[in-house]
Amino acid sequence: MDKINASTNLDQVISKLISERSSKRNFLPDAVDIDTVKDIIRDASRAPSGTNTQPWKVTCVTGETKKKLTTAVLDAAQRGDAKSEYEYMPAQLKEPYISRKRAVGYALYELYGIKRDDYPGRKAAGLRNFEFFGAPVGLFFRMDRELSYGSWLDVGMFMQNIMILARGKGLETCPQQAWCEFGPIVHKVLNIPDEEIIISGMSMGYAAEAPENTLVSDRVPLDEFTTFLN
Repeated sequence: MDKINASTNLDQVISKLISERSSKRNFLPDAVDIDTVKDIIRDASRAPSGTNTQPWKVTCVTGETKKKLTTAVLDAAQRGDAKSEYEYMPAQLKEPYISRKRAVGYALYELYGIKRDDYPGRKAAGLRNFEFFGAPVGLFFRMDRELSYGSWLDVGMFMQNIMILARGKGLETCPQQAWCEFGPIVHKVLNIPDEEIIISGMSMGYAAEAPENTLVSDRVPLDEFTTFLN
């Protein structure tokens, strides 16, 4: 009976960690113990990868390096000096994807108190990405540029592990592909060689109590995206 109870409790804990995860966009300035970050990354590396290639590489930034990167990217954003690492979405997004994208964007702007036609306000909200939303820790995920689609899947599973493990430590995260819009600058400031591609950034810290952190994006019903064959 004890084993059954333990198994049930574990199932509930894991389900809660995953189902209640959401991207936070406002963090407390409270420092995060670097040993905690190391533990999270180390445990996350148990993610599966094709033929155990373990293609992921991580750059963790805090303190002055984080400030330097924020300044450099915000300056570039003001100059309009953007250059993407890769195309994240097609230029013409079709349904149902475009409606989902718009819905979560409008919901976030509403929580920020930004009207839909307030384009300067929307731009300012977007630029908060490059301040890590106030988080004390930034992570950058990269891999050898020559690797292919399978390795992208592997890195994605590794990132998901980090986001779930962080919650187990009382921390929250926000994955941020936005950093890849300024790829060359991130490469330069963080000394990432051109032979590596930056897949995503991520903010990590303790979530603040803020309206934007209450956003929970919708999920379509199971039967809309799953086919059961018997």
